[in-house]
Amino acid sequence: MKIDRLDHFVLTVGNIDKTVEFYTTVLGMEAVVFGQNRKALVFGRQKINLHEAGHEFKPHAEKPTPGSGDFCLISETPLHEVIQHLNSLGVPIEEGPVKRTGAVGEIGSVYVRDPDGNLVEISNYI
Repeated sequence: MKIDRLDHFVLTVGNIDKTVEFYTTVLGMEAVVFGQNRKALVFGRQKINLHEAGHEFKPHAEKPTPGSGDFCLISETPLHEVIQHLNSLGVPIEEGPVKRTGAVGEIGSVYVRDPDGNLVEISNYI
């Protein structure tokens, strides 16, 4: 077997509307509705499916918990513009800019938290 790419992942959240607001406003993702009124956030060729805590779709993680996510998003926008955008919206930067190692090389990153406390790393390859 050879895995090609990540298609989607699921975030369990406390409030889907607050999550959609954050990811569309702050990160520029597109909110979509699919299936039986399920909600997701689309970006590039990937998406984040949203499950509301206590109302998860089966099958689901063994211990679905809001705020347990920690992931990195690669931005086409230069990191200094990302920082300006975050500052203009009053989104606190948890850490950064810092250098890290991404899947295919060195990245510059800033870290923010979404409404549930998930750690969201926003990065550019250097």
